[in-house]
Amino acid sequence: MTGTAPSVFDEGVSLDHLGIDTIRMLAIDAVQQANSGHPGTPMALAPIGYTLWRDHLRYDPATPDWPNRDRFVLSAGHASMLLYALIHLAGIDEIDDHGDKTGRPAVSLDDIKAFRQLDSRTPGHPEYRKTTGVETTTGPLGQGCGNSVGMAVAARMLAARFNKGGFTLFDHDVYVFAGDGDMMEGVSHEAASLAGHLKLSNLCWVYDNNHITIEGATDLAFSENVGRRFESYGWQVICVDDANDTAAFGRAVETFKSTDDRPTLIVVHSVIGYGSPIQGTSKAHSDAMGADVIRATKRFFGWPEDAQFMVPDAARTVLHDAMAGRGNPLRVQWEADLACYRQAFPDLAFQLDLARRHGLPEGWQADIPVFPADSAGLASRDAGNKVLNTVAPHLPMLAGGAADLAPSTKTLLNSDGAAAFTAAIHDGRNIHFGVREHAMGAIANGMALSGLRPFTGTFLAFADYMRPPIRLAAMMNLPVIFVFTHDSIGVGEDGPTHQPIEQLASLRAIPGLNTIRPGDANEVAVAWRLALQNADEPTALIFSRQAIPTLDRTRYAAAEGLARGGYILADCAGDLDIILIGTGSELALVVAAHERLGADGVRSRVVSLPSWHLFEQQDEAYRNQVLPKAVGARLAVEQGAPMGWDRYVGPDGGMIMMTGFGASAPLASLQHRFGFTVDNICDVARRLIEKRRT
Repeated sequence: MTGTAPSVFDEGVSLDHLGIDTIRMLAIDAVQQANSGHPGTPMALAPIGYTLWRDHLRYDPATPDWPNRDRFVLSAGHASMLLYALIHLAGIDEIDDHGDKTGRPAVSLDDIKAFRQLDSRTPGHPEYRKTTGVETTTGPLGQGCGNSVGMAVAARMLAARFNKGGFTLFDHDVYVFAGDGDMMEGVSHEAASLAGHLKLSNLCWVYDNNHITIEGATDLAFSENVGRRFESYGWQVICVDDANDTAAFGRAVETFKSTDDRPTLIVVHSVIGYGSPIQGTSKAHSDAMGADVIRATKRFFGWPEDAQFMVPDAARTVLHDAMAGRGNPLRVQWEADLACYRQAFPDLAFQLDLARRHGLPEGWQADIPVFPADSAGLASRDAGNKVLNTVAPHLPMLAGGAADLAPSTKTLLNSDGAAAFTAAIHDGRNIHFGVREHAMGAIANGMALSGLRPFTGTFLAFADYMRPPIRLAAMMNLPVIFVFTHDSIGVGEDGPTHQPIEQLASLRAIPGLNTIRPGDANEVAVAWRLALQNADEPTALIFSRQAIPTLDRTRYAAAEGLARGGYILADCAGDLDIILIGTGSELALVVAAHERLGADGVRSRVVSLPSWHLFEQQDEAYRNQVLPKAVGARLAVEQGAPMGWDRYVGPDGGMIMMTGFGASAPLASLQHRFGFTVDNICDVARRLIEKRRT
């Protein structure tokens, strides 16, 4: 596009041209009014965004939670005004968390005017659950790319499970808009590599190759040939030389839809700003453009210079009508097919209903084992595997795997029908993510967004590789289960690089993430049950590599106490001298210290505190019952960083924690070196008691 565009009021201006420019102008006006945001990318990508939605996206604006809709992910979340303008022009109806219509549009013009304002439906970056039509929370670059691979995997799994007897309930595609920043982030490399390996031909990424990032031209730090890189991943790569060439882009999308053996990358060349080389307006990621530049830009596009938030009547319904005309009949036919499907396959239809709300069938937990007391015990990772494989046959939507560590994390499903998910086998539920922790977390989030119950597995020391997707899972209230094993210096000879120290504290710091570190096999069973029952939060399960005793629950309190986050495991008669607090593999040490102190006449209580998140949800009366304020002598024992424990030990309490990175040595040597012995726990406890008495 060069020169001056025709006026919006000129005869002969196409409705599509009008719709595209409406998106551009809404982006300008919203960013200007907010004095914050990024108008450049929405303006550049308006032609291909509009074209994809108008001509290709299978989506019914009246039923935005239709399970077989195509997914559109804006991984370049800073371009949120592109998505908000599309949702507005598409006339998508707003639904609540239960799928009920609220009677208002998902994004109204007033919502666009409130762009980036408090409590608006148009936040700075798209937020899942905040705005109907937003399929996932994006903004941290590359995360949407990873989510999309999970969505594509889920679509394949759902099709393999539910497409029976001539019924096709799932055959949707997943589209992503990504930019240069997405392509630089490591998570997109990991996700694209796995997607190519799995030949996910239902996945299409559209790469906006505009050569601009915040610091300036991409050649400051980025000179690779992205297309060739994706070809090496096993992707089909199609180039569109001009983002304004909607016909060429449409042909590229049609080529994607006719391809059945690999994912597709469409490389679209644009000029950031407005899709055309307007002098003075190609500033990268600019905020509000200023009145003079806005007037010049609107004049260039033939738009009334003083008009603000103008949506011409002729443009108001064209996108909605096109999408509804295509999507509504498909959705209606799908629902009619589902009604027949219920008669032919009632059990599968019931499973589908459960999946749509992350529900669980009756009796799913009936086979969860109760572990007998055993002083030798077993590693909590092994207990976790036993629990996982007793519930998996009852939960067909449960799927996942590890970052090349399934034999170590014990996260392999081995029940009937639990094959590996591969390019050729889509009904497998074991996913081999490869050494790709970052992508694994993002992919799991995408699977959860599609109705599956995903789990992941890796060593706790590597949780840092997964922090962005874990954080986003908590933001989106996704019931992803993140399994972390090798949870302490119990890793032994592998040394400080593999011995997690600060990871527990950092996971506990994430709002909305239930981090649970069970202290024996029966606490593991309760932890897995809670994680699966919670449809609105992610859970981090922290397991040991080394064997830990299985406590005698006829002598000590039932492991069910874990459901309250913390509970009194062992107690004594009379006034307490000290409270001993433990988690994970250290819990058995604390119990042994309690027994020894009791034999010496010291009145102690043992509190198991595996989940701070759940404990803080209890009322004050319960928390004070477990940790009475009158007892100032408290000792917490955990092979992790002390950060945060002061809230439970108080000003007069003590901690036996890790303040360094550990060492490479056998476990017994490490426990002695760092004070994780019954002798040391008893000695520190006595000193705390004596200190209180003086």
